[in-house]
Order: sequence, then C-alpha cells, then structure tokens
Amino acid sequence: MISFDHVTKRYPDGTVAVDDLTLEVPDGTLTVFVGPSGCGKTTSMRMINRMIDPTAGTLTVDGNDVTKVDPVKLRLGIGYVIQSAGLMPHQRVVDNVATVPVLKGESRRTARKAALQVMERVGLDPQLANRYPAQLSGGQQQRVGVARALAADPPILLMDEPFSAVDPVVREELQTEILRLQSELHKTIVFVTHDIDEAIKIGDKVAVFGRGGVLQQYDQPARLLSNPANDFVAGFIGADRGYRGLQFRHATGLPLHDIRSVAEPEIDGLTLGPKDWVLVNKPDGTPYAWINADGVTLHRDGKSLYDSTIAGGSLFRPEDSLRQALDSALSSPSGLGVAVDDDGRVVGGILAEDVLAALKKQRQQ
Repeated sequence: MISFDHVTKRYPDGTVAVDDLTLEVPDGTLTVFVGPSGCGKTTSMRMINRMIDPTAGTLTVDGNDVTKVDPVKLRLGIGYVIQSAGLMPHQRVVDNVATVPVLKGESRRTARKAALQVMERVGLDPQLANRYPAQLSGGQQQRVGVARALAADPPILLMDEPFSAVDPVVREELQTEILRLQSELHKTIVFVTHDIDEAIKIGDKVAVFGRGGVLQQYDQPARLLSNPANDFVAGFIGADRGYRGLQFRHATGLPLHDIRSVAEPEIDGLTLGPKDWVLVNKPDGTPYAWINADGVTLHRDGKSLYDSTIAGGSLFRPEDSLRQALDSALSSPSGLGVAVDDDGRVVGGILAEDVLAALKKQRQQ
C-alpha cells in the first residue's frame, strides 16, 4: 500500500506544489491522479519514488517511510513510464526493455530472453526487438516503455501521462491494453493524467487535484460522476457527466428490435422510401454500412462498422454498458443502434428510449 499522511511539498521560493495530501492507494489497484496543469498531481506521484522529497508529512510504501529508504533501491522496485516513452535512442528495443533487470544484476542474455516475453505480453511483435526506438511508431514506443517498466516485475508502477503524446485511436488502444494487463497482473498503479475521461475509464479510484496542490475529491469513478464534492470537481468533470455515468450501468435485458437489412451484393435494385434506412451486411453477416434512399452509405474511410478502432462506432454488444447502448442508438443515422454477437453478426437493434427506460428502472432498484 502507498500512503500519503499530511504530505506537503513546498519549494524554497514559497511555492506550494502539494498541500497537506492524505490518501491511500490500496495494493493491486489502479489509482489515477487527475487535474489541470500545475495542480501537484505529478509532484505527488514523483514523491513515491523519491524523484522529489516531501517537505512535510509522511509517505510510506508497504509501511516504509520512503525518505528513509535508499532512493536507488527504492526505484529499482518501482516501474516508471513517462510521456513519449523516454527510451534510450542508441539502444535496441530489447535492450531498452532489459534495462532494469540488467541493473539489478541479471546477465544480458537472461534479461533479453525475459524481455522478449514481456514484449509479447504488452502486444509487441518480438520481431521489433532489434529495431531502435526511432524506427517505431508512437504507440509502439509507448508499449516498449510499459514493457521496460514491467520487465523486472515490480509490485508498483508509476505512469506519468504516458499516452498524452499519441493520437486518440492509439491512446484508446493503449488504455484498453493497460486495463487488460492490470486484470492479469494486479499491480499497484498510480497513473497521472489531465484527461478526466481517461481517468474515469481506467481508474479503480480517482484523485482530483485543484490549484495549489489541494486534493478536491478521492473516489470511485461512478461516485465521482454522480456526486462531485464541489463546484471545482463538477466543472472539471464537465456538463455531460450524467451521460458518462452510464458506463457504470449494465445493459442486461435491453430489448432487441428487428433491423431491415440486405446482403452487400443485393444493394443494386434496392427500393427505398424517402425516410427508409437499411443496414448492409457482408456475406458473413457482419454489418458494413447504412444506406438510405439517396444511396448514401455511412461508413468511415471505407472501413466496416465493426472495426473496433473506429472511434465512436455504432455497434453494441449485450455485455456492454448503457453508455455504449445509448451511443449506438444516437450515432446511428436510422436511430436504431446495431447489436452484434461475439462474432460480430447482427442480432437486433437498440432504441434510445429503451436505454432510458432501463436507466429509470435501475435507479429505482
């Protein structure tokens, strides 16, 4: 467990970066520090591995006061991932990943062998091992940064805005990857971001910092959205917090409606009324596009609707949340969201009014 007990960081010029911070990060959880620039979230995280020392208060890791632990020994037991990966450009990918095990005394051969396994775990092709960082995409570099942090199997992982330098699609992929890894590894993770959506998506708990390094609220994401502690938190979360809160409500039991659909080869000769929308399916039953009387197909950049990398999508899976169900209905030009099974085949349609009815029922339970 990581514990902050009335921790303050004050610089010689009188600037207070962190003001009387008290909170606990439970073992095996992912806690997100979020807030505007200059609010003390990164300073708070860096005090955990003594990159910055507190001015007052006590910060403990597994019951040990960090200021009384050798900083080098402390850091070797804590993984650290930063923005833009921070890789060593003159070293191959495999040697970047093997850095900490080698520093801890492992032979390079053993460390490199283990590094290849860690690369696969974070979704990197082992064939990239002999490349240099400059030869990788931004998303690949960030995965290497995560692999390097995990290589020595540390119980604690610190992540300082690791995904802010990549494009939105890659960022979403990396967020999903972190959630997958955490479900397998159960590390104690402190993740810093300025993006409240990212914080709510990945955090078990979220700490919202305000100006002057003052903690405003420390809560589970669902409660943060439904019960912001003050005007600052409510303003930082944004006006659409009610919609985002739907991601924490299950969509079990939503009725599925019939969708008029045709196979892709049958588009020619299709007769449609002025307000008709028809779903076009590929031969394998997966949805491809909507088509209306004007022959306008709504798919993005020639990609199929079932492509999970398309932000926003209009597909819904029965195990998804009410947020995804409502999004599928609202983003569909027909007003009917497309529900698919595990194989991506259409099983029915979702109406927005059914989502709202389910929300009302859950609130009454």
